[in-house]
Amino acid sequence: MTPPAALTPTMANNDAIDRASQCLLVGGLVAFPTETVYGLGADATSDQAVARIFEAKGRPQFNPLISHVSGVEMAGQLGELSGLALELAHAFWPGPLTLVVPRAPNCPVSLLASAGLDTIAIRMPNHPVAQALISRVQRPLAAPSANPSGRVSPTTAQHVADGLDGRIDMVLDGGPCTVGLESTVVSVVSDQVRLLRPGTITREQLEALCGVIEDTKGAAIEAPGMLASHYAPNASVRLNASAPADNEAHLGFGPDLPQHDGPVANLSPTADLVEAAANLFAMLRQLDAESPRGIAVMPIPADGIGEAINDRLKRAAAPKT
Repeated sequence: MTPPAALTPTMANNDAIDRASQCLLVGGLVAFPTETVYGLGADATSDQAVARIFEAKGRPQFNPLISHVSGVEMAGQLGELSGLALELAHAFWPGPLTLVVPRAPNCPVSLLASAGLDTIAIRMPNHPVAQALISRVQRPLAAPSANPSGRVSPTTAQHVADGLDGRIDMVLDGGPCTVGLESTVVSVVSDQVRLLRPGTITREQLEALCGVIEDTKGAAIEAPGMLASHYAPNASVRLNASAPADNEAHLGFGPDLPQHDGPVANLSPTADLVEAAANLFAMLRQLDAESPRGIAVMPIPADGIGEAINDRLKRAAAPKT
């Protein structure tokens, strides 16, 4: 029997986007770029297509998916957008902000995408390929990160192909992701705003619009990215390390890295947190490919975008389940 052809990324020109939209409309899985990370897209209104996402990723079905939309009008067909939710959408969409709101009474999105919850996670991505694809399908796209569940998120098309070869139908290559971290996730229910997952839309930016916001409490999974172990390389991750051990790789930050004979990557030689966020997942993959016993990570400031970087590192370092 002839083995299946390797999954090869396809440059995201008009013809490829047309083919990808047709694939999605018949229940296929297409990985596509967003400004945050590559997403694994499926028709969010199809139970069967959404189920294929969970199967391809090996994702637990209690972990909900984000529905990606073309704008506020489509979002309003999926969820109940309060005045405050609309303010946040108008302020930060298109962009890396996901709103978790009550499902609309006639929401067409598969309940599987919401993990059976009475809320739905919605985002309008700020990437021309993502927007073109949603516009051509004319349906919301359920799209978690395009990688095996719990592993390091993909920021290039080749990362997707390496992780999901043989499991999905197509990868649209729109170049490296510019943000590099998954979206900020905020719950807006009954005008109570809670931060479920930090991201590059920072706490300070959100609070400037809606006042003090609460952190999520308890162990309930209300949105993507809330599992204790997530974004993890194969190697163990040691945080706040002043220096790496001899058998560790070193993930540095800033101009003053200790001498080390093993693998080294620097998130930002100038200590720029935006640059560090964009490099985080690609550099974790780069170091992990060297097969070290562990990865020692220098301290990262927790202010601004640093809160999101530290959130991802904490989950990458958690015991794997």
